[in-house]
Amino acid sequence: MRWVWLVCGLAGHAFAVAQDWSPSKTVRIVVPIAGTTNDTLARLVAPKLAEALGQAVMVENRPGAGGNIGSVFVSKAEPDGHTLLVGYNGPMAINPTLMKNALDPVKDLTPVTLAMKGAQYLVVNPAAGFANVQELVQSAKKNPNKWSYASVAVGSGSHLTMEMLKMAADINLTHVPYKGGGEAIGALVAGDVQAAFFVPGNVQQFAKEGRLRLLASTGRKRYASTPEVPTMIELGFKDFEATVWAGFLLPAKTPKPIVDRYHRELIKVLQSPEVADKLRQMEYDVVTCTPDEFSAWIKTEIQRWGQIIKATGSKAD
Repeated sequence: MRWVWLVCGLAGHAFAVAQDWSPSKTVRIVVPIAGTTNDTLARLVAPKLAEALGQAVMVENRPGAGGNIGSVFVSKAEPDGHTLLVGYNGPMAINPTLMKNALDPVKDLTPVTLAMKGAQYLVVNPAAGFANVQELVQSAKKNPNKWSYASVAVGSGSHLTMEMLKMAADINLTHVPYKGGGEAIGALVAGDVQAAFFVPGNVQQFAKEGRLRLLASTGRKRYASTPEVPTMIELGFKDFEATVWAGFLLPAKTPKPIVDRYHRELIKVLQSPEVADKLRQMEYDVVTCTPDEFSAWIKTEIQRWGQIIKATGSKAD
């Protein structure tokens, strides 16, 4: 699926500072997973980025292989500033340990800035009969392999966070990976699987309608919009914090003037009221940083998730 925003009416636009670089053709923002908040992020940013750059900006979905297909595509693109990646924790921080011959995001890409961070909900289909996390755990212990859980992809946050729970609670649930958030959520709502970890924006409306049930969140504190939903830490799962995040990256060896221009413009776009307010409504914190800080963050996340992958014995099945 492709979404394109064209720039119109820029004749009277005056730049506050001289720009060292500007795109000469349509810019592509590649989203390596379909039907998720990463796609929403790209669509929010695209029209404002197009206005700032004076060029058309197209959002292009290239899902598959746990986000690797789209990420590798960007890593092999010309480093001329016309191809951006919405990089998220799956291919950026999890896959380097989970998968053989995975992309090295720090070596193969050029980080520009983080964009957003957020926690997840542990959510179940009401028909499964779990009123709380304790009931889910108890039932899983009594009925090994009876229940299954959805993930948006192998190696995604939704996958590894459930593996964390399986290890922490000493239970077993069958992993059913899907091709993106839309399919995974649809399967949970339909009752094809019984549980999952999903970001709030993907499940809150279903919860309000009674089609899904929120059992807990994976942050350090409860969400303001659902104060009745406890955190996993509150429920006795020590240090059970699972953050999902996304940011923007360019191909490796992209010249510094291009990186600097994108960094400057993306910070402005992400901090604009229209974009920031929408992300906050989806329970994401807007988080921006320098390219070096983003690079350091990715390295830290690779180490953290690598420890979890090794401890749980998770594989790219």
